[in-house]
Amino acid sequence: MRAGGLQLVAVIAAVLTLSACGERAQRLDGSAKSWDAPAWSVSAAANPAFAAPGWKAGDKTSWQEQMRRRNQAQNDYVR
Repeated sequence: MRAGGLQLVAVIAAVLTLSACGERAQRLDGSAKSWDAPAWSVSAAANPAFAAPGWKAGDKTSWQEQMRRRNQAQNDYVR
């Protein structure tokens, strides 16, 4: 009877171990953010207080120039 009990414990341990390998379905719900808009476009919820001087809303070239200036300001080799 001792061997039967040991086998039962082994089977239960195997079942519990394999049950941890399951994965839930991953689906997007309606609350997920959409990142389809380009970075230089402005949404209605944008706060104008955070706009950098010299940046024109919706202008790709202006956005790229602003990002270049920000990156160069953080470049230690230029300082």
